[in-house]
Formats: sequence, C-alpha cells, structure tokens
Amino acid sequence: MNTAYYNQALNLLRQLISIPSLSGEEGFLADFLSKWLREKGFSVKRIHNNIWSESIISPDLPTILLNSHMDTVKAVSGWSRDPFIPEETDEFIYGLGASDAGASLVSLLMAFIALSKIENRAYNLIMLISAEEENSGPHGISSAIEKIGKIDLAVVGEPTEMQLAICERGLMVLDCIAKGTAAHVAHKNGDNAILKAMRDIDILYGLKFKKTSKLLGDVQLEVTQIEAGYQHNIVPDVCKFVVDVRTNENYTNKKALQIIQESVKSEVVPRSLRLKASFIDPEHSLVKKAKKMGLHTFGSKTMSDQALIPAPSVKIGPGKSSLSHKADEHIEKLQIKQCIDLYINLLKDYKI
Repeated sequence: MNTAYYNQALNLLRQLISIPSLSGEEGFLADFLSKWLREKGFSVKRIHNNIWSESIISPDLPTILLNSHMDTVKAVSGWSRDPFIPEETDEFIYGLGASDAGASLVSLLMAFIALSKIENRAYNLIMLISAEEENSGPHGISSAIEKIGKIDLAVVGEPTEMQLAICERGLMVLDCIAKGTAAHVAHKNGDNAILKAMRDIDILYGLKFKKTSKLLGDVQLEVTQIEAGYQHNIVPDVCKFVVDVRTNENYTNKKALQIIQESVKSEVVPRSLRLKASFIDPEHSLVKKAKKMGLHTFGSKTMSDQALIPAPSVKIGPGKSSLSHKADEHIEKLQIKQCIDLYINLLKDYKI
C-alpha cells in the first residue's frame, strides 16, 4: 500500500465533507473535484455536475468505468456534531457523506490514479463522479453516460463493507388512482373511491410474482402514501395512493408494471421505468477474480447508479450501508486504506 495514496484519500474526504453537496446542488463540489483532478494531471470533462477523466490506451481496447457519486441527502435530525465539519477519532471520520459515498469515491480516485500509471493495461479506464444519485435526478449519471460512449464493465463505489454486490434491486414508483362517484353521505351510492382503493391495495399485498431471485428474493412492493376526500360529509370520488416497487433481475420494470396493472382496477401510472434491476453473471471473469481474492458475493437490496449503467457492473466499497442517511454517519479509516488496495489488486492485471 502506498501510504501517500491513503493520506491523500483521508485529506480529500475531509474536504468533501466540508463542501455541502446535496442532490442537485453539487456545483461547488464539482468545481473543486475538477480542479483537484487537473492538478493530478488529468483532463476533465463535465456535463451538469457530473465530471469524468479518461485514461485511454487504445480505442481498440475494452473500457472499464469507475463510478461513485458526490451528492448527499440532507442531514437528518439527531446529529451530535456539525455534519459539514469532519470530526475524527483514531479510528473513524464523522461527517455527512463520509460513508455514502465519500469513502468509496476517494478510494476509487486513488485507484484510478494508480491504475492510470500502468502502461500495459488491457483496458481503457474512465473515472466518473456522478451527481444526483440520491434522488435519481434527470441531470445525474444518465446525462454523462450518453457522452462517454461504450462501456464494457463498471465498478460502482458504494458502502458494501468491501464485499461484492453482483446484483441489486430496481425501483418503480407508481401513482395509482381509484375512482368512484361523489355523493352525500346520507345517500350512500356504494361507489366510495376509498373502498375501491382498499380492495386494490389488499390485492397488491397478496400479489405473488412467480420468479424469485436467489440473491434478491421476491419482487417487493409497499404502499407508502394515500390521499382522499376533502369534506367529512361527501363520499369521495377519487382516492390516490403511491406504491413503491422493488424488482429483481427476473422482471423488467415494464413487465412488473404490466402484472400490477392487470391485477387491479385502479389506474396505475409509473413515474419512471428507467431504474432497472442490475445483474452480472456469477461466471463473469471479474466476479471469478474477486472470489479468488476471498470476496463474498451478494445481492444488494439498496439501489445505486448501477441501475442506469448500460453494461455489466458490480458494486463494492468501504463502509456499512446501514449507516447511510443516518445521524453521525462515519467511516472507519482502515477500510479506506484496505479498499484502495482492493480496487487496485482487483483491476491492475485484469483482462476482460
């Protein structure tokens, strides 16, 4: 392990924490990271607040994308310290985004620098730092992927305790509308939109998708919002409810939507179909190499920019996913040191 890389990573993480970068408000941090990369000798490309640098050996070689995100969620209540001032113990660094995904980002950046110095690599390398990951915003990774071109493999940095996620759930948010007939409550008409919505909700909770996943389990759905009525003495003619659907690799979002629409009477409209489940073949050469290195493979129930990368991908990084979006978020310093080595060893002599 090059101690200089480790020290650079810690210093950079302290700076990342100190620059607020909520989803959609990453401009100052994108400016800072662009300058940082240029000072390291890399040219930088940018669209919106997504930035990337390339280490191209030959256009004939396959391309590996390294990716992590710079944005954070808002700090929740309950912090015992200022979330934008990095605080340290001998073991940990505390701050908003320290684990999700600052530690992965700085570790990948150090690996990118180290790997870029290997002149006989069997692949081209691109380091993409994306924006709007936390809210799946329209100016996030998709806008950059369109400019980057063909990608053959991606390594996504997210907190996984440095184990290899080979698949992750997709996401659909569905706006559902049950329609009835308005009436005075003294003259019930038997067409209450709330009751219709309740029947459909009951159907949804009993809905079974036939194809399960060994790593991700069944397709899951949860009703998360409901709204109806505007006066106590009027039978409502409309009841709206929202359903959060998490798909596995056996169902495209389009197919899962079709099954849901055919099962209920309410109108069901997806906000988006683009956040697909991801899956890489367990026999893929990178997965095999990771296993030889002693890494455990698993299916991730949390979603990342993997959902929007049009290539086989894995997800791996320092930190615990359970700490994401919580008060007093922190990262173990030792994990950053270990993960820099892990990324480099995984890719330094790799051939797709």
